[in-house]
Amino acid sequence: MAKESYEEIWAAVEAVPPGQVATYGQVAEAAGLPGRARLAGRALRELPEGSVVPWHRVVAAGGRLALAGEAAALQRLLLE
Repeated sequence: MAKESYEEIWAAVEAVPPGQVATYGQVAEAAGLPGRARLAGRALRELPEGSVVPWHRVVAAGGRLALAGEAAALQRLLLE
């Protein structure tokens, strides 16, 4: 089931407008997968190389960046 849900999750992330963010839980809910925030995170980690899905607009609960290291620095830069 997980891999089949990735397309729905990616579409939900694409719907997040520029200048706004959504939490992993909100993305899962929008994809019709309530309670599956971790699946949303997994789907974003599995984005194909060169994807245009705006993964950087997805944050952890409370607006925290869930990534670490270089990925977190890149996400912060893209959000700014």
